[in-house]
Amino acid sequence: MAEFSNVQSVSEVPEGGDVKNGFHHRMFLEPQEKKRNLKALMIKQAKKTCSCTPAKAKDCVLSFFPILQWLPKYNLKECLLGDIMSGVIVGVLLVPQSIAYSLLAGQEPIYGLYTSFFAGIIYCIFGTSHHISVGIFGALCLMVGQVVDREVLRAGYDLEPAALSDHMDTAAHVNTTVVPVNQTSQKLLCNKTCYAIKVGATMTFTAGVYQVAMGFFQVGFVSVYLSDSLLSGFVTGASFTILTSQAKYLLGLDIPRSSGVGSLITTWINIFRNIHKTNICDVITSFLCFLVLIPTKELNEHFKSRLKAPIPVELVVVVAATLASHLGKLKETYGSSVAGHIPTGFLPPSPPDWSLIPNVALDAIPIAVIGFAITVSLSEMFAKKHGYTVKANQEMYAIGFCNIVPSFFHCFTTSAALAKTLIKESTGCRTQVSGIVTSLLILIVLLVIAPLFYSLQKCVLAVITIVNLRGALRKFRDLPKMWHLSRVDTVIWLVTMASSALISTEIGLLIGVCFSMLCVIFRTQKPEAPLLGWVAESETYESLSAYKNLETKPGVVVLRFEAPLYYINKECFRSALYKQTGVNPALVKAAKKKAAKRMLREKEVGSSGNQTSVSTELMSEPLGFHTIVIDCCAVQFLDTAGIRTLKEVCKDYSEIDVQVLLAQCNPSVRSSLMRGEFFKEGEDHLLFHSVHQAVDFALGAQEHSRICASK
Repeated sequence: MAEFSNVQSVSEVPEGGDVKNGFHHRMFLEPQEKKRNLKALMIKQAKKTCSCTPAKAKDCVLSFFPILQWLPKYNLKECLLGDIMSGVIVGVLLVPQSIAYSLLAGQEPIYGLYTSFFAGIIYCIFGTSHHISVGIFGALCLMVGQVVDREVLRAGYDLEPAALSDHMDTAAHVNTTVVPVNQTSQKLLCNKTCYAIKVGATMTFTAGVYQVAMGFFQVGFVSVYLSDSLLSGFVTGASFTILTSQAKYLLGLDIPRSSGVGSLITTWINIFRNIHKTNICDVITSFLCFLVLIPTKELNEHFKSRLKAPIPVELVVVVAATLASHLGKLKETYGSSVAGHIPTGFLPPSPPDWSLIPNVALDAIPIAVIGFAITVSLSEMFAKKHGYTVKANQEMYAIGFCNIVPSFFHCFTTSAALAKTLIKESTGCRTQVSGIVTSLLILIVLLVIAPLFYSLQKCVLAVITIVNLRGALRKFRDLPKMWHLSRVDTVIWLVTMASSALISTEIGLLIGVCFSMLCVIFRTQKPEAPLLGWVAESETYESLSAYKNLETKPGVVVLRFEAPLYYINKECFRSALYKQTGVNPALVKAAKKKAAKRMLREKEVGSSGNQTSVSTELMSEPLGFHTIVIDCCAVQFLDTAGIRTLKEVCKDYSEIDVQVLLAQCNPSVRSSLMRGEFFKEGEDHLLFHSVHQAVDFALGAQEHSRICASK
């Protein structure tokens, strides 16, 4: 049976010949032999995996540490200048953003600088992309900050966010919380700010472990469930939450940070309840910063092709605002909230708080998935643009280690960031040496410059964060175009955006994933099933509803089912077939039985011959077609319910003298039909490679039957 499971036949039937065996061009396809010895296959795979040769060990090390492949081949003349330039520019932009996003993550400014420093170095070692910039990402910072606030409150601290405490400059904090590396003998007092970074670092470690595990078990396929429209909607929805969380700093309000379901609405309610406490100094400062940042950012984008490097307006604003706050004594005079003491040096490394892992393990899952999905998608996008390849699994290792290792050095979650990657690429980046340059620049800030930002107002940091949301919020301008391209993708974007903003980021992401999967299911549950017509002077059949001037063959109905046939849509397939052919076999059989009973009753009572002839005509009334050809080119697979449905359909139609032929089945579908014993013995030749062959076969068979009947 296997040798002839793919035998196809062409239509011509010799006059007077046998319909079953008299075909002219029978096509024989011999299937490949499949090795089904599972034990031998497992032993072979185990030997291949466990064998260790010097060449294999070398390849393993080089693939795990990509820097060992490209760094020895580094071309100083071609790459160094561009890498240094892009590294410095990204570093200059990253310093104020690192400080600002620390506020979003519920941490002190120093921890944002730590995070940016370590992320660049570690990705350079493990990453395979030449261009992406790995560091702080707004949506992830927001998710970290929400968990930090929850755990800080659960631990019994007050409702204020852990970041940027007004008392960070006290002697106790300087002497205990921020200890340089050379003073490791001093004991850390775990106050609120210390506990906040413990929570953040523990969640970062957990997310990193998830990412490395996904790379090890090669389950990166889960990222396919995060479509571009879903991720875009999530980031835009999270942007509204980020904007809302920063609004209180723009107004200088001292209100608790809301978290959980409906935090966006709750935050705005609290803001309006406390609007009378607005700090005018912070409002004026925020307005002036917006007035400088937005136009300059727009100019940077408008003239990016002419500018060798973007204007570092954020750094200029931070320096100017710090000087103005310090010289004008805005904290002392007007009560403005400032960053406070930012120490130099590094804290001694410490492990995550293992007791916190059960509390944050669930929260770390969406952070891990979003982090690697964004990183992998950006890596592949820029690799394709510049003509090289990246390894998705290695990217998961890289971003995982960018979270695991820094978590021991008081850092929070990182991923690739589109805005900084675009700047990095446009300013001449050639390799990840630019990431090392960026980290060195941040190191200088950490060792020397950081304390100078003491007087920097929090409202300035909030303005920087909000201005950087422009790209995500601009997605609304693309909605008409997106709607024109795909209404389903647009609805997924809107649902994910609305749920991420109005409910919560984590639940919004889950709703978006579930909704997008339901959309896929619904699209296969009720697929199109058009009738096909023949394109003259060709062997092509196309949809009658889509194209004009198509011809139909007499007595043959051709239908294409445009989805897999499985348990969800089997009834849809059946009803579409009945609707398009206009014939329900069950109704036809019932009508014939009814007519037969009427004839029998008429004979018994001796009715007139005229009425009997009417009943006879009803029983022998032609259907208008003798063959249905189902084009299966869009049927990717069949399950047991699908095979059973096909069997039932063929049986039902055969009972009213209509044959059903299948054409253009892929190997998987053919194999399923054979295993499901779809064909009776000797009928496997009724599976056709093209619709044209099936139609010709049907016409030839009908002509043969007519000739035989006439004899």
